[in-house]
Amino acid sequence: MNFQRRREKNVNTVGIEAMNLYAGVASLDVTALARHRGLDMRRFNNLMMKEKTVALPYEDPVTFAVNAAMPIVDALTQSERDQIRMVITCTESGFDFSKSMSTYCHDLLGLSRHCRMFEIKGACYSGMAGLQMAVNFVLSRTYPGGKVLVLASDVSRFMVEKGGDALSADWSFSEPSGGSGAVAMLVSDQPHVFQIDAGANGCYGYEVMDTCRPAADADAGNADLSLLAYLDCCENAFLDYRKRVADADFATTFSYLAFHTPFGGMIKGAHRTMMRKLVMAKPPEIEADFDQRVAPGLADCQSVGNIMGATAALSLASTIRHGDFSEPRRVGVFSYGSGCCSEFFSGVATHEGTHRLAELEIGEQLDRRRDLTMAEYDDVLERSREIRFGTRNLDVDTALLASARGVHRRPTLFLKSIRDFHREYEWVN
Repeated sequence: MNFQRRREKNVNTVGIEAMNLYAGVASLDVTALARHRGLDMRRFNNLMMKEKTVALPYEDPVTFAVNAAMPIVDALTQSERDQIRMVITCTESGFDFSKSMSTYCHDLLGLSRHCRMFEIKGACYSGMAGLQMAVNFVLSRTYPGGKVLVLASDVSRFMVEKGGDALSADWSFSEPSGGSGAVAMLVSDQPHVFQIDAGANGCYGYEVMDTCRPAADADAGNADLSLLAYLDCCENAFLDYRKRVADADFATTFSYLAFHTPFGGMIKGAHRTMMRKLVMAKPPEIEADFDQRVAPGLADCQSVGNIMGATAALSLASTIRHGDFSEPRRVGVFSYGSGCCSEFFSGVATHEGTHRLAELEIGEQLDRRRDLTMAEYDDVLERSREIRFGTRNLDVDTALLASARGVHRRPTLFLKSIRDFHREYEWVN
């Protein structure tokens, strides 16, 4: 694949025009959390986590999505905004069985009413499903110059009943890695951030009960089975990719690899397995390759946590932010969603993409989050009961951790109240 030649000819040119991460206003040191919960620190170290975003009661998937998208939309001219013909929300944190939260996002972003709006559910694969649907819309040229706003947004709320014992919960090791956040991607025929290799895709999926949400506020599953399904899909999705891209080599075709990242240790295991089976690499070579090609994509994941449908996009953004793109370099991307469906695809990023992400000050925003104490965090867990799925009426306690609401020093969207199931939001400076 010759990136420069393809771009000059403008053949099948499509990709991410703009991209932004929003990871809330509060964070927690997960090592302190593990010690507070009395977890086995040898097992905890395998998570390779540093901190995670904690969703406060006045934050929800809409606030995360809109706060991620607003800087992108604000940078567009009115005519460019009107070219957004589709808004796709990608989530497993939806709060209505019928109404798509894309309608809230569309309204709060002030977009044209001549627009398709819908929501995708596909566990952690949903964000990349939305991206691929957007890519196909742009390539179809059914609306020349049309853009698609893909909003992958998920929230983890580990609810504790008052007086309950969190240590006995099934999610003891999921809690430190479960984060909250959103990645907004504007997809068009002007791929300033990431040019997709059109047609270079490999898919693999089948029915497996690894993890699921049998109730709106409950997760269930088998962690070992999930790991095995992830490894199986990673290998076979790439092999399917290689059928379409005959000269593809796992070790040499991609300068970087961005993986869906439930936690860092899982990615290290997947990378090791792929290097052993497909490259016949030895341990020292595998370790060096991991540090060079995979670690940049983990950097932001280690600070935000697993944000489900947005995590593969988070890893891609982290790769572009922390990798060396002084010249065009190809990135291989692997997305996995429990249940299951997976995809391996690729694209090319350049210095322009790194520069555009730097302008959004993503790292600075992560650093500005309010650090929670364990007492504050436990209080947030109990307060999360107030905003369960199906909440009909609620006045959000905006006084809770009020100092966190202004950490980003710019207008930030928060949930204000719920009236007969309808969510009402407010912008806070």
